[in-house]
Amino acid sequence: MYSLHPSKRFHFIIGALISFWSFIFIVFVRPFEHGQMDIEKWVYVGLGFSTLTFLAYVAVILYQNLMYKRIRKWNVLLELSTYLIFFTLYAITTFIFYRSPIINGFYSFYEFLINIIVNIFLILTPIIFISRHYTTKLLPPKDDHITIKGDNKLDILKIKKSDLVCVSNVQNYVEIFYLDQEHLKTKLIRTTLKKLQADLDFLLQIHRSHLINPVHFKSWKDSNTILINTLELPVSKNYKNQLLSL
Repeated sequence: MYSLHPSKRFHFIIGALISFWSFIFIVFVRPFEHGQMDIEKWVYVGLGFSTLTFLAYVAVILYQNLMYKRIRKWNVLLELSTYLIFFTLYAITTFIFYRSPIINGFYSFYEFLINIIVNIFLILTPIIFISRHYTTKLLPPKDDHITIKGDNKLDILKIKKSDLVCVSNVQNYVEIFYLDQEHLKTKLIRTTLKKLQADLDFLLQIHRSHLINPVHFKSWKDSNTILINTLELPVSKNYKNQLLSL
């Protein structure tokens, strides 16, 4: 099972790093040479390729965040799809740049793929893979506690993210169900379900009045009810597909 680093900032740093590598590769390796291209021309070409590299990876960031929020998990197929999206966008945009008046390249798209993109793919793929999966070990561990605050000063609850079970709407309040030393407890906080969902984006909506932490989902009791910890909660038709994908 693959995991996805949740930080957008982390992935923007990866995008910047591979963009810098792209610049160095183009300027110093010079994978093509058409006509008179001095060092100044190669710097312009390198800047163009590196910018397009960064933009292609930004598209990956947007895609993976959208998918992760929708299905709340990550796997090998989703990971491979990010590489497919990146290199497809990279190949198309860099080819357009290559054929522009700045370079005046004469390769066809097929020749461009074989002579340039394949070499870049072979070198860049391991760099992206290592950046996405191994540099996370160099990061300091994150505090897994969350703080839930309400409208009143005394409306505050600090717990581990994994201890939050679910949240239910109760008129002008929300009822927080959480674990305290393996015992299920509750706390009323004056806030809205919508605000809480915006603050805690890992929660999954299953009903207009209920949000759940997917890690506590146990099983279906019937087609319209789930078991989560010791609770039974209704599931609306509008949200059933998200739950079925877990």
